[in-house]
Amino acid sequence: MTESSSSHYQVLRVAVTATEKEIKVAYRRAARKAHPDHGGDAATFRRVTAAYETLIDPQRRKAYDRSYAAGTAAGAASGAGPHFDAPAAGSRASATVHRPGNARKTAGDPAVYVPPYDDANPDIVPLIPFAQARQQVHGMPRKRGIFGAEARIQRELRTVQLLTRQVLPAIPAARLINGLQSPADNSHIDHAVLSGYRLALVNSMLLPKGAYAWDGRTLNHGGRAVAPPQLGMVVRAMQDIFPELNVTGWTVVLSPDGNLHEPVIDHHRRPAGALESVRLVNAAGLVRGLKDFLASGPAPNTVNVPVLARLLRGMH
Repeated sequence: MTESSSSHYQVLRVAVTATEKEIKVAYRRAARKAHPDHGGDAATFRRVTAAYETLIDPQRRKAYDRSYAAGTAAGAASGAGPHFDAPAAGSRASATVHRPGNARKTAGDPAVYVPPYDDANPDIVPLIPFAQARQQVHGMPRKRGIFGAEARIQRELRTVQLLTRQVLPAIPAARLINGLQSPADNSHIDHAVLSGYRLALVNSMLLPKGAYAWDGRTLNHGGRAVAPPQLGMVVRAMQDIFPELNVTGWTVVLSPDGNLHEPVIDHHRRPAGALESVRLVNAAGLVRGLKDFLASGPAPNTVNVPVLARLLRGMH
């Protein structure tokens, strides 16, 4: 890892949860070491100063965090080399790389942290504390806006329950992060599920029971067309920010009575051969599809700590 690719937190060697006092102490320590008068390097000193000026200002720190700004690629941090997973979201091609001689890890294996937490070396400051990294669920839906907030919160809570009960128990390394800031616009990403080198962004809808025809753009039912949340642009933006991951989007359509198999989504009206960056499914389809997507990636039992830290910084 080169220092120019480090995040401000790594430059100051503080966790993303660092307090103002911890940032000040870290800056004084780093500045003394990096200052040219003490044998340091001028370019390094400028990076230390820039990191401090950003993180010590609450508004600048918030903007920096919500941009998902630079972090260490997990492969570089672990010394294992880059992991190439799959083509852009929506492609059905398989590009997973398997290292010869290494046993294939499964999603049900115990979680492995990359880079590992090293209690024996106190000089290494982890990006996030181990107690935080080991949690499978981070954040909860929060009230945003005035009109319709209650319905949105209830819908998001149901999706959280669905993921925590049906998906996370099967994949110990999976981490659910709720309430992310969208890097593409002023909207929010309701939920993100990270496992190994795969990231699923999940938004939700609540619609009456029945059969809906999905044509790739709108849901059609009884002569009425319903447009789902616009998640495709966000998926592409997150893919650009996290090139080491395979990022996909999912819109789950929930039924008012909690039936996982309702409403019924008919996908047969899509153009032949169409590839979608966002998959639209009911609750049962989300559980089945998300498990398969996360479990089929490389090292699905890996907790990618640098990526998880960047995602946690981006919570609203």
